[in-house]
Amino acid sequence: MAAVASVSGIVAAGVLSGAGTAVAEGTPQTQGGATATINGLKTYGEAVIHEAGGDQRVEAGLFEMSVDGGGTLQTYCVDLYSPTQRDAPYRETSWSGTSLGTNKNAGRIRWILQNSYPQVNDLAALARKAGAGSLTEQDAAAGTQVAIWRYSDGAKVDAADPQAEKLADYLQKSARDLAEPQASLTLDPPAVSGRPGALLGPVTVHTNATGVAVSPPADAATTGVRIVDKTGKAVTTAKNGSRLYFDVPKDTEGDASHASGSGGGTAQLTVQASTTVPVGRAFSSDSRSQTQILAGSSESTVSATAGVTWAAEGAIPAVSARKNCADSAVDIIVVNSGDKPFGFALMGAEHTIPAGATRTVTVPLQEDQAYDFTITGPNGFSQRFTGVLDCRTQGVITTQGAKVHNEPSPASVGGGTAAPDTDLAATGGSAITPLIAGAAIGLVVIGGAVLVILRKREQPGD
Repeated sequence: MAAVASVSGIVAAGVLSGAGTAVAEGTPQTQGGATATINGLKTYGEAVIHEAGGDQRVEAGLFEMSVDGGGTLQTYCVDLYSPTQRDAPYRETSWSGTSLGTNKNAGRIRWILQNSYPQVNDLAALARKAGAGSLTEQDAAAGTQVAIWRYSDGAKVDAADPQAEKLADYLQKSARDLAEPQASLTLDPPAVSGRPGALLGPVTVHTNATGVAVSPPADAATTGVRIVDKTGKAVTTAKNGSRLYFDVPKDTEGDASHASGSGGGTAQLTVQASTTVPVGRAFSSDSRSQTQILAGSSESTVSATAGVTWAAEGAIPAVSARKNCADSAVDIIVVNSGDKPFGFALMGAEHTIPAGATRTVTVPLQEDQAYDFTITGPNGFSQRFTGVLDCRTQGVITTQGAKVHNEPSPASVGGGTAAPDTDLAATGGSAITPLIAGAAIGLVVIGGAVLVILRKREQPGD
């Protein structure tokens, strides 16, 4: 019984891990931009997926997200068979950190977004181009999503409505390759380092906003660290192309949690703006909720951060990280501005960055693997990176009993365009549901057997 229970526990743990849980707090791999929470499907119709195990009907259309700090996003799914987690947090991401980074058709998906609903809201004109008699918003959303799935997942999928299907065919055949859009707001590089008593940087602002607000380090009043331009003038606003510097007074120790009292410390600046996020930007979630691609944006709050490390002597590391889906890995970028080598251990391997050098350490990971790296250094330096490597679409489900719908949930935000009992699309959520159910049934059976045996042992004379 112990052996059976142990094996069942392992199976259950393996199944449940596929559903996805939030990772521990750390520094996410983000280039800045918008962060948002997914609300669910807002405008959609139906589609039919053709698989070896049979046809499946799924909802297909536009999701809605609420932006942290204000704003609304509209997105389509680019990972058909992965689950959508309710209220999952998302952040703006470069294509290289998602399945789009290795998808040769990613540019065609962007063309579809720019040439269909909701960017094209004249549905009569869109219907004429597609050769469809007429299109409702639901038809337009469904047809657009179907065309995207054909390129994002290579899926054999059709729109259930004939007019929506004509739109999907038109978009698929007409799509052309477009470049990845720029981020709404980033700081480059995201980390710098150097000696106190000098201007450390620069950090360059990249944004499509007309201007950004610059916030100094939280402990600036006690450390004296300022954000300035190249002349040393304090900066509170910036624009695209602005170059920002950390003015670190000599002998400043900074945040006590990162300094050892030997003239070292860290600080961080934040920039924030209000702008529309460019169509075609990817949005990913470390909850393993399916990757999304932006179809429309209201005026929304976007932000980015950059950090600085300083020390009077020795190694002075500046560390950042980014997902690298081309190599199924996370890249750790280390800059050592000091006069001594910087050594650290990561995933059981020792690494040394020479004085004055920059190195990229590539950490290979398995698909859907959660990671949690902490890099430590001199003067109490410590930086932690957490996340989940989600670089590939889930793939075709061929099991007859597998479903692509999520479980029913309360009506979606947005009113009458959603089905009465549905909130999230699902696309993929229940692909794992039969496995969870099977594991649960197995555990119930085992538990029942244990109870029967124990009761028999309690009988007199046994």
